[in-house]
Amino acid sequence: MTVSFIPCCKKNSPSRWCEGWLNIQSFVLLLVLLLLSAMAQAEGIQIKSFSLAAVDRHYEMSVDSEIVLNATLEQALEKGIVLYFVTKFSLVDSRWYWLNDEVVRGKSRIGLRYYALTRQYHLNFPEFSQSFNTLREALQALGQLRKYSLTVKSDLKQDIEYIASLRIWLDLTRMPKPFQVEALGSNEWNLSSDRLEWRMKLPLPEQPFHLKGR
Repeated sequence: MTVSFIPCCKKNSPSRWCEGWLNIQSFVLLLVLLLLSAMAQAEGIQIKSFSLAAVDRHYEMSVDSEIVLNATLEQALEKGIVLYFVTKFSLVDSRWYWLNDEVVRGKSRIGLRYYALTRQYHLNFPEFSQSFNTLREALQALGQLRKYSLTVKSDLKQDIEYIASLRIWLDLTRMPKPFQVEALGSNEWNLSSDRLEWRMKLPLPEQPFHLKGR
């Protein structure tokens, strides 16, 4: 007598197999989306912290930020294009009976350039320049603005709240015209931090103001 064994498949086996395959596909798709999201977040400008101090009858600000360039901007650097980054802080007296009055302003512009001959990156500050061997080192220094003097435009009061705002961005107006045209409508050239805005009173000499970026 010959005995043969025939595999027995339940009716719902194909559906279970399909469900398992769909779960795998969903998991892979989720990993891809997370990877793309992480890459997108890695590029850009993020403000980490801000401080404002009263020093000898004037005010100084310090800003810590993280700046990461995308491939397009790195290629522009390698071609000899100078990238100018602007940090702008302002205090505004918001009066209900009149137009807003900007009472304090600080605007710093720093140029980042790559020299192919020496294979070094240079930061051009208003008062001096500094060289770095790697782009990472240059960007790290670029994101650290220390004790920058602010311009006081109007009389200040210690007992009222002002509206403060802070933003850092890539200044496309300083780039050559052909690159400005190319940058129009392109996200690859739009590098900027979020605009931070809050209410604050002026700091006292013994009590500086500190803010953590979001």
